[in-house]
Amino acid sequence: MVEWEVHGQELANCNCDSGCPCQFMSLPTKGHCEAIAAFRFDSGHYGDVDLGGTVAAMVVQWPGPIHDGNGTMQIIVDEGASPEQRDAIASIMTGGDTAEMATMWWVFSAMAPNKLETLSRPISLEIDMEGRTGRCSVPGVFETSAGPILNPVSGEPHRARINLPQGFEFRVAEIARGTTRTSGAIALDGVTDSHVHIVDIHLSGGGVLDAA
Repeated sequence: MVEWEVHGQELANCNCDSGCPCQFMSLPTKGHCEAIAAFRFDSGHYGDVDLGGTVAAMVVQWPGPIHDGNGTMQIIVDEGASPEQRDAIASIMTGGDTAEMATMWWVFSAMAPNKLETLSRPISLEIDMEGRTGRCSVPGVFETSAGPILNPVSGEPHRARINLPQGFEFRVAEIARGTTRTSGAIALDGVTDSHVHIVDIHLSGGGVLDAA
């Protein structure tokens, strides 16, 4: 297998209530899963291909829980990436050169046999992990905005985290809420004022890199 690793941040918005029951081995809030996720890779490589400075995203949708399969997914790589970088990112995000169950990308790909064409589009991505805010826009595909959970009494931002010591995506996630509007081949209709997690990404073909 080609050795790879990536380091950066992720903004993900799914259709579940804040906290996302899937993180706790429960069924999704609405019985099915649909989401977007955007990634900024500050550093990394796929073999000899440098992935530092690249940006990618994905739109995913399942008719039921993810583990029931039959999902659909589409990957988008920022148009500024080279052909070699696009191929490398597409391979990583479809579970290539990755140990079984080692990353969320491996799981998503295995549970989504319906894979649409990988797109090369401009991706505008802003992430403020400390402030629990973020935005992502991919023309003709989706737009996402996220902000902190608000205390229903005081209206002040509320901070909550999820800690997964053995997770395949992250170790600690800052939880927020967000809304996604889609305009591409995969139409998401329930991602409104719903779960967002913002995380540091430190992944390799063997899974999360704790030392990072």
